[in-house]
Amino acid sequence: MASSFLFKLDFHDPLETFACLQHEPYSLFFDSADARHPASRYSFIAYHPFETIESWNGAVLVTNKEEQLSLQGNPFRILQERITKWDINIPYRENFPPFQGGAAGFFGYDLARGLEKLPSKALPNPDIPEMAVGLYDKVIAYDHKEGKAFFIALGIDEKDARIKLNHLKNIRLKPPEKRDNTHKAVSWQPATKQKAHENAVQKVIDYIHSGDIFQANLSQRFEAKLPDGFSPFEHYKTLRRINPAPFASYMNFGSLTLSSCSPERFLQVRDKQVETKPIKGTRPRLPDPAQDQIMQKELLASEKDRAENIMIVDLLRNDLSKVCTDESVNTPVLCKLESFAKVHHLVSTVTGTLQNDKAPLDLLESCFPGGSITGAPKVRAMEIIEELEPVRRGPYCGTMGYLGFDGTMDTNIAIRTLIYEGSKANFSVGGGIVSDSNPEAEYKETLDKAEGILRSFDLVTTKEKTSKRSLS
Repeated sequence: MASSFLFKLDFHDPLETFACLQHEPYSLFFDSADARHPASRYSFIAYHPFETIESWNGAVLVTNKEEQLSLQGNPFRILQERITKWDINIPYRENFPPFQGGAAGFFGYDLARGLEKLPSKALPNPDIPEMAVGLYDKVIAYDHKEGKAFFIALGIDEKDARIKLNHLKNIRLKPPEKRDNTHKAVSWQPATKQKAHENAVQKVIDYIHSGDIFQANLSQRFEAKLPDGFSPFEHYKTLRRINPAPFASYMNFGSLTLSSCSPERFLQVRDKQVETKPIKGTRPRLPDPAQDQIMQKELLASEKDRAENIMIVDLLRNDLSKVCTDESVNTPVLCKLESFAKVHHLVSTVTGTLQNDKAPLDLLESCFPGGSITGAPKVRAMEIIEELEPVRRGPYCGTMGYLGFDGTMDTNIAIRTLIYEGSKANFSVGGGIVSDSNPEAEYKETLDKAEGILRSFDLVTTKEKTSKRSLS
């Protein structure tokens, strides 16, 4: 049975280390907040997984150095079976970095199609897996609060772990050639016109008035063709600088790359203690402090935004109660104002205690996808999303993060997320629609949420002065 070994490293910029690894398939960089916004306390690098698990249209592909398997069944259950198969059990240690090896990657929104019976109306994403997860026995962890860095290796003994440490040192001795991200401007185009999005919002409102649902999250997608020489990783460094978020991440899966600056925690588990922090309610940040304060007060006073948030809190309380102990589900924080780089949000906190016979993957499955990006009731809201959004969401509105071999878990809601496929890129932004929503205002809110990503392309060094934006 493997044990975990912790080696202290010299503290340095984690992105410099990841630059040596970021071209390797299944090299992941991600941040994890520690209940302290805006700075994430931890950064993690996971690389060279000993096994990968991908879900493709109902088939689950398992690959390791000894075999490749194509399995049928529930991807969440198959992932749990693969984790169990490797029999890696390490103790939860509160004073260690919270991720010490385990499963990490993304769970796309469309995994919901295997959990619920949904219609097939939106265009699929055939070249993108519904799930891509690696099992990692090597992790680099950075504790920004303490200014410490660690290499964590799983091995049969310390000698085995030190071999992995020496391999990392050899990689860092050969830093990659620095790239100049000079390129022509990136032209973003919306997949739907403003009027079409507003009409879709109105249809959601009509469904609410007819009694079908209380709320649904509706998104719109932006697409671009990337210029020659564009580096998603160099762009990620700019995005991370100007739009910091507690759950920023950069994940390279080979033909697919995800670059994210998500502010929203989905599910965290620490020693059986569960936390989720739904976000509902948004106002833009303004450069003038007095005007910015007006935005804050307006959001806090908004009955619409508060009602929207409380509906999702109720949904999540119900989801948590399926796998948490009786009477442990609580809401210690309700509709608290949190200010991010480009927007203000209302954020609530729901907590619980996982039942003894339940694992973090049981929790993830029972709550998937997150209520804050579906609506209430959840299944009917997902049916309406499938009807009104022209393309399936893919990784967007799924979750990204890790499940540790020690029973920990931390995942986000994959919003503010760029999806790169070769020379193509897209991202989506959305918002919760309720009975008194205004279609024009809802469209404007999506632009507020998109501003940080769009501006990040303006600020990357270009041969032209600004990126070309087309938002109508």
